[in-house]
Amino acid sequence: MWGFIYVGAFIAAFAVSAVIKLTYNPLGDKYSMHWDDSVGTVYSDLSYNEGAANKFDLYVPSDSGKENYGLVVYLHAGGFTSGDKADDVEMLQWLCSKGYVAAGINYTLFSEEHPQANVYTQSMEIRDSIPFVLEEAEKLGYHIDRMAMSGGSAGHCLAMLYAYRDAAASPVPVKMVFGAVGPSCFYLEDWINMGCDPKHPISVDSDTDYSGMAGLFSVMAGRAITNNMLMNGAYLDEVKDISAAMWVDENSVPSVFAYGAWDRAQAFSASKRLDAALTEHGVPHEYIVFEHSGHGLQNDNSQYAQFMVKVTEYLEKYLGT
Repeated sequence: MWGFIYVGAFIAAFAVSAVIKLTYNPLGDKYSMHWDDSVGTVYSDLSYNEGAANKFDLYVPSDSGKENYGLVVYLHAGGFTSGDKADDVEMLQWLCSKGYVAAGINYTLFSEEHPQANVYTQSMEIRDSIPFVLEEAEKLGYHIDRMAMSGGSAGHCLAMLYAYRDAAASPVPVKMVFGAVGPSCFYLEDWINMGCDPKHPISVDSDTDYSGMAGLFSVMAGRAITNNMLMNGAYLDEVKDISAAMWVDENSVPSVFAYGAWDRAQAFSASKRLDAALTEHGVPHEYIVFEHSGHGLQNDNSQYAQFMVKVTEYLEKYLGT
């Protein structure tokens, strides 16, 4: 029972806090724009599978004369339980204005109606959607020969899974990934530190009952995880498929990511593991910590500006213009 209560409390907090920064732009008009036919065209609610949520929006630039285009996929936030591609219109329009084909993709959300949905099934839906996105772009006269993955919060988690776990099987090369505050891995010691001072984390006590955390990890992974599995380490095999950082190697793509040091909705310590893995394998990346912010990245406008500068630089360097 406590496991289900813990899961519900986590999901509620994660879903609410996930939207703060993504609906607030402290940099004003610098990364937004006036959208009209001179910039591009959007094709909405295109299908990529039979599920009700299996829809995507495709933004294509007005300049349709290039031989090849880069695709940027941006996945929405919402704690894996809420949110919609419509929430990211400004980001998708901005990406399109830079000359990229941009796609916002919905995925089946965990709910009473869809209790079997989880991070893994959502990541599989995103993986399966990409060929449909490419096919639709091709029909419209935009040949895609490279792509980038991105997103916010839950969307960032799913973007990283595609970029690190699934990139080798991608129909076109994945050149980079960027995003903010997405859970990058599920190590028990990181997640029990949520809400603690990031400079003074607590340690795992082998005598403690972590059935609540086992319930949370079970829901996220879509697999049965017990307290005993948390204690003996067997759970790590069960959460690998939803832990992007565990897939990082020397072939991983360049990355830009931002995290709040006081994040109480997901594990900030997990972002340190992501940074360490990319560093160990020599992968170019930018790890930007918002020292005074939580999951909403609400208190560090200078870091937000730095993040957007690096996103722009990496897009130009690795995806081209």
